[in-house]
Amino acid sequence: MSEIQYPLRTRAEEFFRKMQDEITAALEILDGGEKFFQETWERPGGGGGRTRIMQEGAIFEKAGVNFSAVHGESPESILNSEQKLTFFATGISLVLHPRSPKIPTVHANFRYFEQSNGQAWFGGGMDLTPYYLDEEDAVHFHRTLKTSCDKHDPFHYPRFKKWCDEYFFIKHRAETRGIGGIFFDNLSANDVREQGNVFAFVQDAAHSFLPAYIPIVEKHKDEHFTESEKHWQLLRRGRYVEFNLVYDRGTRFGLETNGRTESILMSLPTVARWEYDVHPAIGSPEVRLVEVLQHPREWAV
Repeated sequence: MSEIQYPLRTRAEEFFRKMQDEITAALEILDGGEKFFQETWERPGGGGGRTRIMQEGAIFEKAGVNFSAVHGESPESILNSEQKLTFFATGISLVLHPRSPKIPTVHANFRYFEQSNGQAWFGGGMDLTPYYLDEEDAVHFHRTLKTSCDKHDPFHYPRFKKWCDEYFFIKHRAETRGIGGIFFDNLSANDVREQGNVFAFVQDAAHSFLPAYIPIVEKHKDEHFTESEKHWQLLRRGRYVEFNLVYDRGTRFGLETNGRTESILMSLPTVARWEYDVHPAIGSPEVRLVEVLQHPREWAV
């Protein structure tokens, strides 16, 4: 007897729910100091989610891993028309802000979206935001993502890496938010014959998060850092906040569809700084990072 094939939205929702469990369990072991606090919430208009937050951990100053499955009337910002449609969206989104400036901040999200007109697609990706550039870390992160992409299509990684560099670009600063990763959107799931292939890629990409990031944390978690290095981290966090509040489409979508504000803004660090016209010293490690942010490099060659 053949296995029952549930609708794609059901399978996607269950996968993202399990990924939240898997990632938070691994991060609690990694941190070794704090556990995630969970808050379940309901969205006015339909659906809800689980927000999991860790604050003041041994490694993570703030870590958020969210799962949601929401539905309702599509906002005009997505429709771009007068047609009234309903939507369903499910996904996982996470941002980890480490205490140490030697450990990069990381972001990942994977999502499935469908509308009542039959349109359906996946989107997502992950990117790394270091405060001090470690080229071995950059190579490891990107090669791990490339391996997951290459299992499905050799053109995925170069296409999605470029897309990531272009998307996570702070226009008013003329620099990228970090050293990139992969980013994709509108991967169509309309064709039933192709749904399995697209969903399989998204699953492999999501499963690559822990092996891409955890070795980097383990490498740097016991390294000493100075007050000056911490100060630089807080300044760079300010740039992270600028991107998320000004440009990030996920933040805008969540706010425009009456999502839970606290969960949407969990991506922001607890502490950041803005100082006037800061320029790090020529030849410093800080300048080395900025040069890469202004001129993105290929890491997985």
